[in-house]
Amino acid sequence: AGLCFAQIELNQATEIELDGLKGIGPATTRQVLAERQKTPFKDWSDVLARIRGLGAHKAAQLSEQGLRVQGEPFAPVSTSPESGKQPRK
Repeated sequence: AGLCFAQIELNQATEIELDGLKGIGPATTRQVLAERQKTPFKDWSDVLARIRGLGAHKAAQLSEQGLRVQGEPFAPVSTSPESGKQPRK
């Protein structure tokens, strides 16, 4: 079972592509485009820091729809399985 959404690179997405994502309105689209003109987004942390009103929950939803930053899907930093101990067998 694969995703039915095409991947959309945030640093190259058009206004129409961004508006087409559920959860992004015209104001957020304009903010993304304005911030991206200053400097391309480095990663999801950079996006969350620069786009007002965009948090981890919304980023996860957008990532599920195919949105990527530098080709990477959103992965919450605080709940990364690599940060915990591996279970012993």
